[in-house]
Amino acid sequence: MTDAAAKDTVDVVVVGAGPTGLLIAGDLAAAGLSVTLVEQRPRTAANLTRAFAVHARTLELLDARGLADQLVSTGRRIDRVRPFGGMPLSLQRLRSRYPFVLITPQYETEKLLERRALSTGVHIRYDCRITGVRQDRDTVTLTTTTPTTAPAPAPAATRPTDRATGPNGSGQVIHARHVVGADGVRSTVRAALGLPFPGRAAVVRSMVLADVRLTDPPQDVLTANGTADAFAFLVPFGDGWYRAIAWRHDTPAAPVENSDPAAPDDPAAPVVDGDPVDLDEVRAITRLALGTDHGMHDARWTSRFQSDERQVPRYRVGRVFLAGDAAHVHSPAGGLGMNTGLQDAANLSWKLAAVLHGQAPDPEALLDSYHRERHPVGRRVLRVSGALVRTVMVGGPVLRTARRLATGVLARVGPAQDRALATLSGLGITYPPPAGARRPTLAGRRAPDLPLAGGLRLYEALRAGGFVLVTPAGRATPPGTPLSHHHWRADDRTACVLVRPDGYLAWSAEHASDPEIAAATAGWLLPRPTPAKP
Repeated sequence: MTDAAAKDTVDVVVVGAGPTGLLIAGDLAAAGLSVTLVEQRPRTAANLTRAFAVHARTLELLDARGLADQLVSTGRRIDRVRPFGGMPLSLQRLRSRYPFVLITPQYETEKLLERRALSTGVHIRYDCRITGVRQDRDTVTLTTTTPTTAPAPAPAATRPTDRATGPNGSGQVIHARHVVGADGVRSTVRAALGLPFPGRAAVVRSMVLADVRLTDPPQDVLTANGTADAFAFLVPFGDGWYRAIAWRHDTPAAPVENSDPAAPDDPAAPVVDGDPVDLDEVRAITRLALGTDHGMHDARWTSRFQSDERQVPRYRVGRVFLAGDAAHVHSPAGGLGMNTGLQDAANLSWKLAAVLHGQAPDPEALLDSYHRERHPVGRRVLRVSGALVRTVMVGGPVLRTARRLATGVLARVGPAQDRALATLSGLGITYPPPAGARRPTLAGRRAPDLPLAGGLRLYEALRAGGFVLVTPAGRATPPGTPLSHHHWRADDRTACVLVRPDGYLAWSAEHASDPEIAAATAGWLLPRPTPAKP
């Protein structure tokens, strides 16, 4: 790439201003990179608010950015669940600073992440549609169109783009060193890469969603039940509004809008909202499933959609990456969708930053590790959410009795509870250890939020945005290495650990010497260049 071309190239373009895109854009800008975030919605158009649950692991990742407490203040904590009317499961068993599920509308998460992205210098282009993606060895080129009525563009000094003209309005060409497609189930970026989105419908009947008020709220915090005819789920946001999710087994499927350009002939392509939802329909299904609609009224938002299980085969193609619903989509059971996308973002952002800053000893291997680590997680989420929704939909008295017995056993057996809660909360996610790591190893496991010297917690130390080395007192910091070095608060701890920016262990050892620590960090980070003498 020529010097002139480099000056006109943004470091990363993120496509899609949902939670996943906003988090990764904010991370990259906070790391000192130039970031443009492209969103096809107008600035004034609200995003869909289907997501409402934020799990413990996601809150830990937000804590590592100083955002968790702000988000917790917007919603309601749920520390127990009662699956299918059985015995309650306590989330207090979770070994986390956040032993609960936070119930808050998706727009609260987006507002928080948008403020952070703007404060770190992300340039957000709303009302901008991607029309083409091509890449070469050094650059990704995006072509875009915007309506002719769009606001005037920002000064050229802040927009490394070329002017182009489209048939429906003004357009531009944006050059980037890398692109992240976080543009949802109908991803334009995925289609431009020519990637398939194989899978199937998780629920062959259309689901209806609504945010409502209740005259007679249920006693249980979470209310869910399924019968041979219907299923309904009610969850409180904590401000008087409830999210209702329901479907009836004999309801015709929503009209399919074949909106995936990568698979124009696929009759099971992802669908978007179908026919309008009437509150009377939500009430009727809820009464079938729960025996009452709890005085449902004043719907402020409704939606209808068909739930699919799909996953792209590759999360990386050259300089382009896919994250969130652009890479995987599944049923809403378990509230895992937004959480999985945010965890995609946390995994990818530090790797892109390390490569773009020249800190990665093996840049290609590090970027490839995004697919290697996150694709199996996405596949597991598809299986778990699919199993949950099929359990909900079981028909016949024998199968429903078996379901109640199974949930009863789960509530009584501690280890089974722990495994189930670790899966749903995200705390149980582990990544494969690095090639050549000695076995057994803790590398790839989640790092718990342990206390450090000086009254600091590990996840507070991670707010610096880089690797964190924690050792007993007296160990030397590897010279020139871009990391934060802290000591344990307890004097009896002998382990030395290197924690990745996403809160997973990169390396650990007992009684490691200074040369061993230096060698371990060198496998992940290159020393900072020594400034030339004047």
